[in-house]
Amino acid sequence: MASARALFVWFVAALSFTTVVAEAANPHPHPHPHPHPEELEHQHQLLLRQAALDSTKARGCSYRVMIKTSCRSPRVTRDLVALSFGDAYNNQVYAPGLDDPYGKAFERCSTDTYDIAGPCGYGICYLYLWRDGPDGWIPEWVEVYDPYYQRYITFYYGSPIPSGVWYGFNNCSRRFSSNVTTTIATGKAATATHDE
Repeated sequence: MASARALFVWFVAALSFTTVVAEAANPHPHPHPHPHPEELEHQHQLLLRQAALDSTKARGCSYRVMIKTSCRSPRVTRDLVALSFGDAYNNQVYAPGLDDPYGKAFERCSTDTYDIAGPCGYGICYLYLWRDGPDGWIPEWVEVYDPYYQRYITFYYGSPIPSGVWYGFNNCSRRFSSNVTTTIATGKAATATHDE
């Protein structure tokens, strides 16, 4: 194995030396070689894919979020509730003010559904809830429809969450950089339904 590797390194070095000597022997300028038509087609396809990706990111995605309130939660809550989720590539959706102090959001044993717009990502792998208030609202689970995987991703809570801090799950395999791109969700909730 080591001799094969040494032979390969020697071959590459000899080939490189031959190329350098040939270039030095022919100092006249020569035109840039024209790329092969297949190479041009490949480059064109890469540019089209990048343009489609840029267009998708600029357009954004729609996320359906369902939040099930625990049956151990207070009957109603005045707690303020916010949500943040995203992927491992700095695409973050932030939805402040999901609570509705004048409505029936987050009643005991209910499921609230929100349609939230945000940047398109590459697989939701973290989700955090933030609550602040005196009632001690308890989420059972949060499901987010992930347009990248085309399925729901579920995060299970089932116990009280602390007040005044982001609390949740980070299942991302790569570390985030400090420059996370945050997009505040447009509109509070396109739809809100309550199933009891």
